[in-house]
Amino acid sequence: MKVIVKPIEMVAWFTKDGSPTPVRFRLETPEGYTVIKIDKILQKDIEKLAGNNTLVYKCQSLINGLERVFEIKYELRTCKWVLFKI
Repeated sequence: MKVIVKPIEMVAWFTKDGSPTPVRFRLETPEGYTVIKIDKILQKDIEKLAGNNTLVYKCQSLINGLERVFEIKYELRTCKWVLFKI
């Protein structure tokens, strides 16, 4: 996987306790916007980086006809989503 660290626009649903589950996201590319539907969440971890708790999701989706695995991160303090690796 290649580290890219790009901010993304995410559609997610939240449980009663506030835990997010990503559904799909929009990524800005030079050609325009690309919408990627998350087919499967393979793993969910909590990472603490510089005192900021971050949820790390390892996901799988069909992108341009290929099954791809990627990592997205959700920063709990700032409520921002980032595509970390693809």
